[in-house]
Amino acid sequence: MKARRREEVTPSAAVRTTSAAYRPRRDNLWFARSRNYTVFVLRELTSVFVAWSIVFLLMLVDAVLGGSLPEFAELAGRPWMIAINVVALAATAFHAITFLNLAPKATVVRLDGYRLPAWMIQGGNHSLWLMISAIIAFFVLRGFR
Repeated sequence: MKARRREEVTPSAAVRTTSAAYRPRRDNLWFARSRNYTVFVLRELTSVFVAWSIVFLLMLVDAVLGGSLPEFAELAGRPWMIAINVVALAATAFHAITFLNLAPKATVVRLDGYRLPAWMIQGGNHSLWLMISAIIAFFVLRGFR
């Protein structure tokens, strides 16, 4: 007996459509329609300034270890560099605050079977951030006396 060969089904020309598929217009400002989306996009964009702050700090460490601190101080004292760093400070603070405010959504803390309220997790995060910043400021400012 001969084995029957299965014939492959190909789409016929009669079934194909001749009209183009519907493609809705892309909204380039989709994030501006909602406050939550706007804050999300701004937080993501501030990551560039966080990266700049890290690069600037690494440049400072390299200048201190390499003995070129006066040249670095001259570069850091230029008006355009001060402006970039002021914007970076504001962007980094915004990034940190919005990131810490998201912690209760990502972290579930339970004590005796009860879930801690969001304000307690946020308050703890912000308090710890403030305390660490105060300790760093104490040691940095103490060195200027």
